[in-house]
Amino acid sequence: MRSRTFTPRRRGADPVEVAEFLDRVATDLAAAYAALARSREEVTRIKAALREWQSRQASAARDLARRRP
Repeated sequence: MRSRTFTPRRRGADPVEVAEFLDRVATDLAAAYAALARSREEVTRIKAALREWQSRQASAARDLARRRP
């Protein structure tokens, strides 16, 4: 993206090339944001599952400790 060059025109870069490039960048950026959102949702789900597992493990450890003579 940083190395992209456009065909020189009399008054700057070719507007059609610039528009096409910006469309591709916008599409890629939207895909990246969507992937980031999915990743964040997955992290939230995994954290919740971990907390639930930790709670069950702590409860089981307490129960086991109480049963020991």
